[in-house]
Amino acid sequence: MEKTLFSHTNKPHILVVDDDDRIRTLLSRFLRDNGFMVSTAKNGNDALNVLKCAYYDALVVDVMMPEKNGIDLTKELRATSDLPILLLTALGEVNDRINGLESGADDYLAKPFEPKELILRLRSILKRKGNPINRSIDKFVIGKWIFLPDEDKLVSDTNEDVRLTSVEVKLLEALARHAGKILSREELARLCGVDGNDRTVDVQITRLRKKIEEDSRVPKYIQTIRGQGYMLKTYQER
Repeated sequence: MEKTLFSHTNKPHILVVDDDDRIRTLLSRFLRDNGFMVSTAKNGNDALNVLKCAYYDALVVDVMMPEKNGIDLTKELRATSDLPILLLTALGEVNDRINGLESGADDYLAKPFEPKELILRLRSILKRKGNPINRSIDKFVIGKWIFLPDEDKLVSDTNEDVRLTSVEVKLLEALARHAGKILSREELARLCGVDGNDRTVDVQITRLRKKIEEDSRVPKYIQTIRGQGYMLKTYQER
């Protein structure tokens, strides 16, 4: 399984679902080169698990897959979600296209296809559905949490709300906007408008970890970089 543990909605997050390793890699690289954030899953069941871990703007799904194919995955998702879905398949017959669209897919692209056509179709789907690029409200996804800085809170994928103090909001937003980058205690203090001594930032980090981490003693997201500061870690699990 590959899952992205952080995303920002100003960059569309696409989940590519395909059982072919080579295809997944090529599609992921091309989409990233064209301004998308990408995660992948190797089949329909894997995709359902990945969808629990982060926010996605659209899915690119291969039809012919083992365990749970693209048509079945689309039907299952359509029972509870209007998440945009673009189906891919090597089958180009009219009936196959009709089956794909009847399952609830937003669009259908037969292999082989021009990569640029995939980009154009994806952008068209996102535009019709209300592309998050055009939203003014920032939203960050960190594991099971959706961080809404404008609302001073975290919301889990099970609709659990956790209120944040104003300092915690500023601290998490600073880390999120610089995800993957080490921020010193002095930088964090400046960005959050708090006392610049080490202890103040450390105390706020400890409090924030208790709200966001499964085990604050073994943090998964807010990492301590010894001698340098803190970093919101972004990584992929396989």
